[in-house]
Amino acid sequence: MLRFGMKRALTATVALGALMAAGGAAAQELRYMCYQDGIECDVTRALLDQFEAENPGITVVVDVVPYQAILDNLPVQLAAGEGPDMARVTDLGGLNQHYLDITPYVDAAYWEENFGATLDWLRSGADDTGIYGMMTQLTITGPYVNATLYELAGMEMPGDGATWDDWAESTRAVAEALDVPFPMAMDRSGHRFAGPAMSNGAAYFDDNGDPILVDDGFRDFAATFVGWHADGTMPVDVWGGAGGGTYRDAFAEFANGNLVLYMSGSWQIGRMGSDIGDGFDWVVVDNPCGVAGCTAMPGGAAMVAFAHTEHPEAVASVIDFLAQHDIYSSMMAQTNQIPAHIGVASAGVDFTAGEDAAAALSVFSDQVPNLLPPAFALQGYRFNRAVYNATVTRLTQAIVGELSLDDALMRIDQDIADALATAEQ
Repeated sequence: MLRFGMKRALTATVALGALMAAGGAAAQELRYMCYQDGIECDVTRALLDQFEAENPGITVVVDVVPYQAILDNLPVQLAAGEGPDMARVTDLGGLNQHYLDITPYVDAAYWEENFGATLDWLRSGADDTGIYGMMTQLTITGPYVNATLYELAGMEMPGDGATWDDWAESTRAVAEALDVPFPMAMDRSGHRFAGPAMSNGAAYFDDNGDPILVDDGFRDFAATFVGWHADGTMPVDVWGGAGGGTYRDAFAEFANGNLVLYMSGSWQIGRMGSDIGDGFDWVVVDNPCGVAGCTAMPGGAAMVAFAHTEHPEAVASVIDFLAQHDIYSSMMAQTNQIPAHIGVASAGVDFTAGEDAAAALSVFSDQVPNLLPPAFALQGYRFNRAVYNATVTRLTQAIVGELSLDDALMRIDQDIADALATAEQ
């Protein structure tokens, strides 16, 4: 097996030879569709400058797009056999049918050793052993708390083992004491909802691995969640301000001091530092507990290759370059992300974040051992997008009064069944 440096040099030589044989044909230009929560695409662009210097004849154009374009526009392009050569995606298994298997062009043993824990998330099922890309970030969901508000209110935050009910009661007390508009908010996302629901006992899958959203645990937390919007614990506008499966975060509300607690995830750390700055002190706290545990949801974004590319070897060489230990470690350090590369995680990352961000990354990392099995299962589930979309669509209708909670829950199960039936046709 060629070592990476030798393989990269050989790939470049072959590429150049092909160009010369073609009589000076145009260089291979690749396009990478990228969204960023902070500076992820900017950092990747800088690292690709190094790749291009080492691989003359290959250029990579980084097209920075809004996250909604990744969710809505990219799948349409791929279905038509069009779109970029690579993209940064979060619907990991759901887009598998469009992926390019880069296994023939990389050191598969290196990839399995360092990314083995997350490669399955990009695969179509248990029989799929392909390598389709790498996680550019490993994310963990969890709550951010405005520590300054607690200090001003002269109150202590709930301690170890606190439940969601404990935090709801505590944040209501702080909000009331300081006339803060809302105690809590959660991103409009079925992924964000799933962790608390699982902590409350929602299984999400039966013993056969089939999705069963509306069990007692899911129903109980859904009732609590809808109730928080009815009694003012959560702002209706975050979930009720959009329809269908549209994603909406509540970062602006938190950054403006209008929330005591904000349920989001580790990808927001960069924005916390840049947008809030010295406005107030914030901390990340452990995920609240329920009868089944205190689980977060894992997730993240992956840089994947698409099968329609005209330059599969070049695409593979780009992703393989970014996956190498030193390059990947630099990417994680600059973007302040939890690494999915086992070697990099074991060696430790010298994050560029300030003290608050470094402390937050530590808390998020500590949540990993508490992840319940359904959390891993749902993140790797091929049709998890259907689960997430049904959750936000129907619970929003219950929140704004278009449906009763019972009707909303019934339609969630039906939506999932319909989505699976359509996918199997």
